[in-house]
Amino acid sequence: MAVNVDLTTVWAFIIAFGVFAYVVMDGFDLGIGVLFPTFEPGPERDRAMNSIAPVWDGNETWLVLGGGGLFAAFPLAYAVILPATYPLIIAMLLGLVFRGVAFEYRWRDPGHRAFWDMAFTGGSLVAAMSQGMILGAILQGIEVVDRTYAGSWFDWFTPYTLLTGLGVVAGYALLGSTWLIWKLDGEAQVHARKLAMRAGAATLILMAGVSLYNVALNETYAAKWLSAPELYYAAPVPILTAVVALSLLRAILKERNSKPFWLAILLFLFGMAGLGFTIWPNVVPPGITIWDAAAAESSQIFMLVGVAITMPLIIAYTGWAYWVFRGKVGDEGYH
Repeated sequence: MAVNVDLTTVWAFIIAFGVFAYVVMDGFDLGIGVLFPTFEPGPERDRAMNSIAPVWDGNETWLVLGGGGLFAAFPLAYAVILPATYPLIIAMLLGLVFRGVAFEYRWRDPGHRAFWDMAFTGGSLVAAMSQGMILGAILQGIEVVDRTYAGSWFDWFTPYTLLTGLGVVAGYALLGSTWLIWKLDGEAQVHARKLAMRAGAATLILMAGVSLYNVALNETYAAKWLSAPELYYAAPVPILTAVVALSLLRAILKERNSKPFWLAILLFLFGMAGLGFTIWPNVVPPGITIWDAAAAESSQIFMLVGVAITMPLIIAYTGWAYWVFRGKVGDEGYH
């Protein structure tokens, strides 16, 4: 039993890592899509698009790891979460499809570029909002009877999920704008800094709103954040989040180059740590723990061998791609 608990915890962190990698890597190109209408048609939009052209499709690898890993390692959680959020998942996938098609066709069909730009923005916005609402639907709790989803088709649609959806959209916009600060120069970079300040302020306000809502949402959540001794373990997260937030805003104002992007990633890391602490050890609040949802021990061991081989390869080729395209983006692409 001890071995199974250890394996299950390891798999929980593997899935969490995959989700975090997806949120960060696909988050900044979704954020660029959300902000796309604010860019001037022509060279500014082309440079923003070119900044993610070499990496955007590879970033979605982590979505496969997160979703596929959840299915393989925690099949009960997968079987409950999907029917509880089917409309959102369908919307997210359609948004990603529209974004991907628009990304390719805006170059190949210049006569309808305005339409493809609109599809790129719409797909990015729908995907980002859906992901945030899926997160909110899980956090607010899913009704389960006899290990089966027992709620209605629209249980996911609440003021709380709308708040988490907007929070993710704002956070992705922050990632996208700070990425452009790093990758662009001139007037386009100045524009990206202005967008980053606005997106940063919106992200922090919405993060605070979600955090306060969590305390009011569930007595268990409130006990973790407001009662000893859990409070002592939780306290570093909001403190460090505040420090990172102030450093991020300062880096943007001081016109730093890459620093705002790394601080935005760190802000997401502490946000995810706070959410993880809030629901731990549940994978489907309020009543399904990671151990309840885990696959058989033999299956976890078999899959762990595969992950031990493939994950370093994914990290290596992803890192190499970012290293090769590490410069600024001009009118003709990277230089």
